[in-house]
Amino acid sequence: MQLTKLNLMYDELLQEDSIGVISYRKPGEYFHGSMLYDFDELILIIGEGTKPVRSIQHLFMNGLRCQVLYATLSCLKEWIIAGEQANIIDYVLEGRIVWERDDRVCLLRQEIVDFNDPLREQKRFHEFSRFLVNYVHGKRAVREGRIIDAYQSVLKALDHWASIELIERGIYPKVHLWVQVQPLDRTIDKLYNELTLSTETLEQRVELVLLACEFSVMSKMEECSSPLFRILGSRREPWSINELINHPELKNLQLDLTVVLRKLVYRSLIRETATGDFRERGQNRELRYSLI
Repeated sequence: MQLTKLNLMYDELLQEDSIGVISYRKPGEYFHGSMLYDFDELILIIGEGTKPVRSIQHLFMNGLRCQVLYATLSCLKEWIIAGEQANIIDYVLEGRIVWERDDRVCLLRQEIVDFNDPLREQKRFHEFSRFLVNYVHGKRAVREGRIIDAYQSVLKALDHWASIELIERGIYPKVHLWVQVQPLDRTIDKLYNELTLSTETLEQRVELVLLACEFSVMSKMEECSSPLFRILGSRREPWSINELINHPELKNLQLDLTVVLRKLVYRSLIRETATGDFRERGQNRELRYSLI
């Protein structure tokens, strides 16, 4: 696609691998976020590099203070799954595509809007792994008497639980997560209020919410881990942790796969076997994982 008159102001910002430009501007309003704050316009330059790369510039253009973000398409896709830079994802959805070399930027936006599998399934697995990790950290902190740490972990766990509830309804979790959740799931909203507003002691509040989290973790574990079950069942030989972490379907999901695997083994949902031997390490054998 050739640049038009409307797009010429962005021409000098393009790089050799650029495939699209998104502009987001709301006159009279301010941006609020970790990467956008009090700028008149966000300009997102999307590249086609295979590695997740990003960089930032602050420019004064046509009388406007602009933040220019360069990000590869693969970087954006990782953010979509991991929920990082949630503001940027909102601007991908709401911004104006002022130029694109082909249709990949439009297709990315449509993929988020449709929110079908495999994106939906991958996003749910990511959120479940974070939910599980924060629940485990909270439980350990309570056991060790670190109640403030436990509170922080449980608060994060509720965020990820809320995201899972939205995903299961076919809704992509955005930056205003609790605005999305409140009209849809009173259970999590009530737990959030119990944790933050109750007159009980902090320890009592944390333990109450941890109990609810434990029940949810157990009930959602198998369904939310469906990508992992599918991979484990794709061959007869058991898998090492390294093979799973680097599997094409999992390596960009930013999972704490160790915690997920150990919990699945503990619940007898997958099998753990010790196989092979490392000659240089005597009788040590590698733990591997497979379906039961």
